[in-house]
Amino acid sequence: MAFETREEVLDKVLAMKKPICPHCGEPMSLWEVPPLAIGDGLGWGTPYLFICFNDTCQLYTQGWDHMKETYAHTASYRCMNYPGTEQFELIPVFSSMGAKGQIIDEEARAIEEAKKEAIKRGFSILAECYVKKDGPAVLRILLDPTEEMRVRTKAAEMLGDIGEIDAIEPLRNLKVGNQILETKLQEAVGKIHARNYTRECPFCAEIIKKRAKICKHCGKETAGL
Repeated sequence: MAFETREEVLDKVLAMKKPICPHCGEPMSLWEVPPLAIGDGLGWGTPYLFICFNDTCQLYTQGWDHMKETYAHTASYRCMNYPGTEQFELIPVFSSMGAKGQIIDEEARAIEEAKKEAIKRGFSILAECYVKKDGPAVLRILLDPTEEMRVRTKAAEMLGDIGEIDAIEPLRNLKVGNQILETKLQEAVGKIHARNYTRECPFCAEIIKKRAKICKHCGKETAGL
């Protein structure tokens, strides 16, 4: 079973069209759920929600009187929506600024735009490297942890096509913590070996010819291994 990271969920939610508040007709804002749940303590089952922060919304303006008369509390309601659904519910707020600290629309969109630009720039550089068959430059991009994961994944794919034998050791030793990239790294190593008719000695891990029966590095028999 695959689990989405918080970043992956945010990317998906940002791509959604903002829902319209059914009480006032205004677009709702993207809101990050706080670490501690409000209400029954069970949370909402999602790290992000859409909430209407329109202070003239009928639900919000009339909610103050309703909460005062019904529960004797100074509070009101705002409308919230579960991303990707038509499910609208209420969330209590205790002031006009309540919950506004978790609005992330502008910040998140700015980060997303910067990410897209970084990916675009990275792909452009990789395309030039591929045309020039510049494997070392592609390897440097792959090894750079500040590069976007999509760029590094593409770099790994390219190394399988243009990388030389000396790229295998860095690829074997690179730890990235991303299953997709890890898979691409292994595929790249396999392609480099296939293009050069080589493999790694099962005893000393040094590179030898695919058809070698004795490892020239450690002297052990590798036939049939």
